[in-house]
Amino acid sequence: MFDDPHLAPRAANFRPLTPIDFLTRSLEQHPDRPAVAWREHRWSYAEFGAIVARMAGWLRDQGIGPGDVVSVMLSNRPEMLAAHFAAPAIGAVLNTLNTRLAPDDLHYIVTHAGARIVLCEPGAAGALDGSGIAGAELCREPGAGEGLDFFSGPVPPLDIRMPASETQAIALNYTSGTTGRPKGVVLTHRGATMNALGNVLALGLTRISSYLWTLPMFHCNGWCHTWAVTAAGGMHVCLDKVEPAPILDLIARHEVSHMCCAPVVLYMILDHGGPAAAHPVLVVTGGAAPTPTLLEGMEARGFELIHAYGMTECYGPSTFNDPGPAAPGSVEERAAGLSRQGLRHLTVGGVRVVGEDGRDVPADGESIGEITMSGNTVMAGYYRDPEASEAVFSGGALHSGDLAVMHADGQIEIRDRMKDVIISGGENISSLEVETVLHRHPEVLLAAVVAAPDPKWGETPCAFVEIRSGSALDATGLEAFCKEHLTGFKRPRRFVFGVLPRTATGKIQKFALRQRARDEASS
Repeated sequence: MFDDPHLAPRAANFRPLTPIDFLTRSLEQHPDRPAVAWREHRWSYAEFGAIVARMAGWLRDQGIGPGDVVSVMLSNRPEMLAAHFAAPAIGAVLNTLNTRLAPDDLHYIVTHAGARIVLCEPGAAGALDGSGIAGAELCREPGAGEGLDFFSGPVPPLDIRMPASETQAIALNYTSGTTGRPKGVVLTHRGATMNALGNVLALGLTRISSYLWTLPMFHCNGWCHTWAVTAAGGMHVCLDKVEPAPILDLIARHEVSHMCCAPVVLYMILDHGGPAAAHPVLVVTGGAAPTPTLLEGMEARGFELIHAYGMTECYGPSTFNDPGPAAPGSVEERAAGLSRQGLRHLTVGGVRVVGEDGRDVPADGESIGEITMSGNTVMAGYYRDPEASEAVFSGGALHSGDLAVMHADGQIEIRDRMKDVIISGGENISSLEVETVLHRHPEVLLAAVVAAPDPKWGETPCAFVEIRSGSALDATGLEAFCKEHLTGFKRPRRFVFGVLPRTATGKIQKFALRQRARDEASS
């Protein structure tokens, strides 16, 4: 009886979901509230809306229209934020580029994406030479008199082109390319809306929130916080470069309440010293689990940590481990609890840990399986790559490639990436387990463990270690530490000290370390 034609969706009761609505509502609801702070400048929502309108108008004047790809290679500056609304407002698809891409990868991405134009930093257009794609450089500062200046001038009508379907593409994000050529992840208006709203609820964002952009906006659209903070009507605090002194300065100056970053940024803040924050700051971090040293140090400075897990293919974070500000137990116990990746947030359809037979592994904290995800916050697929799309969606869910256990309380805990498991003498060794032990050493800043070829065992663990400033830690000290915490076959046979190669988002480039381990083993 509920299938009657008169009950079908119609214009009066259906509107495609899109994050563009977040901006239009904020413009209506609180046009005078602070929206964006950058350097010594501050813009209200009405003024930020004007920046978006100027950018959208300029893109139209360049002949950009529905379905065209607009690439943006910018740091965390206001125009990068504005592009998240200006491009989709005219029906275009936003492609945010890692500012640290090598020319070869940059040219591959803009060509593969079919970008019509690239907005970039002053002096950066030369990186596109040879790609066949035009680069348009922005101004150094509002009113600088050179480059594109969207901060002033006539304000054209925003004239938003709403998507005909909420499953239309809003963004094309490329994976970090740590295992080969980057893949183009197609995200939709619906998925971006849902994940952004999930983040608003998970982080408790409100109109009085002040969000510091320590996470690159080019990374999964800033985990969808570009749209989430705007939906809440909070203030975006833009940061040119991730360094501890300006981070702490902006936290104090703008009463920052929220930020997201990789653990390496937190270690930078911890090593920097200085006074504690005058007010609590909620930090969402991903990647390596916070160690007791990091947790204790950051809590003493007024930071509350949440551990998240996600993928580019899932719009950023899909699960959150939020122990709350008054979690019981010792710092070691709390760090152990925070090492888990937590539970799905509200708008994620499902997160499972499955065995090779596709069935859920027992929730015993020991049985290992692969994390799979499903629901509205999963990508549409890989751009121009139907084979990879079919493979990653096999069995009716997105396969992450991450190995994990499921605990009795429903929390997942990652044990390793499938490709990072080390097989030594027939025994499986979790590189993540060894890395976790190394990170417990108070003088270790970062550690990455990869397989090194071995004539007897096939493979053995090789540890690449970045130590904290001023430390005199050496291989002998680390070997003794590992003997206290790891069984013999799991201990690294070699320690290599130095700065670890990583992406702009803090991910360690293990493919480079694997190659180095192979090269050194054969020399």
